[in-house]
Amino acid sequence: MTIRVVIVEDSPTMRAILMNRLGKEPDIEVVAAAANASEGRQMIRELDPDVVTLDVEMPGMNGLDFLAKIMELRPTPVIIVSGSTQEGNETTARALALGAVDCYAKSGGGTGLDDAGRLAQMIRQASKVTFSARAPAAQKVAQAARSTLIERPALIAIGSSTGGVEALQTVLGSFPADCPPTVIVQHINARFAPAVARTLDQSCPPRIVVAEPDTPLRDGHVYLAPGDERHLTIGGSSTYHCKLRPGDPVSGHLPSVDVLFRSVAETFGPRAVGILLTGMGSDGAQGLLAMARKGARTIAQDEATCTVFGMPRAAISLGAANIVAPLGAIARHAFSKAA
Repeated sequence: MTIRVVIVEDSPTMRAILMNRLGKEPDIEVVAAAANASEGRQMIRELDPDVVTLDVEMPGMNGLDFLAKIMELRPTPVIIVSGSTQEGNETTARALALGAVDCYAKSGGGTGLDDAGRLAQMIRQASKVTFSARAPAAQKVAQAARSTLIERPALIAIGSSTGGVEALQTVLGSFPADCPPTVIVQHINARFAPAVARTLDQSCPPRIVVAEPDTPLRDGHVYLAPGDERHLTIGGSSTYHCKLRPGDPVSGHLPSVDVLFRSVAETFGPRAVGILLTGMGSDGAQGLLAMARKGARTIAQDEATCTVFGMPRAAISLGAANIVAPLGAIARHAFSKAA
């Protein structure tokens, strides 16, 4: 099946590069290329593409405002194609929180493509995404979740991938400011991880930072794996800290959710909670099973609210999740006695 793509990009040079590179892929067809949001809106409405690639810095309506309109009125898989400046990182992180499926960093300050094959693969994965239900906004569920905080785990571990930044904003937005230490592996390009952490930190009650080697785990803090080809694990006995170590990919990923969850299972056993959110593939399923076997509470996001149900589906099929819940209820289940 041919994947139909609309490009929204204000730079004529970049539009030409994208059209040329993607046009060489036998299963991808660029059906239109727009110079701004107004043109893009018309093309999306008329052509109903499978995937949209979207620049974030455009004249008139910027990419973030346009993305918000797309996700509100006509949810479509969107890949952000952004420059690698610091400002671009921040903007891309906010776009992921709004519902963009993935992000691709332009090279050379936004003038070219380092690896068009990688972008093509992102498009192939994005074409499999469906939006069957939109999760409620974080602020709408935060009050309900915090009102049921009954049982406090020693640590919470979260894994997520495609659609995960938006999902994390909802889940962490429902956490109390003094939540237990929380560790996260989100599959993301390393250059965007600091901006994602800052974006989540601005909208969620806990302090959210990128994990660093030997960082002590503290209440009220959330630690995001840097995504730089190091696995995130937990070390210590009486006091605990983040460990980052190089290694081979596990379940196709480095860092891997499976590696984190297995480390948490061994270190915290029944005192931990494991949460597996939206994502493609099966990373995290075996690790969540390891946590369940140690007596931890294990939660998988339900199909209706997932951007991609792959990772939660794999865990559920193994019997690794003792709770399956919609996104807006996950924080409540993480803290409530009722399992």
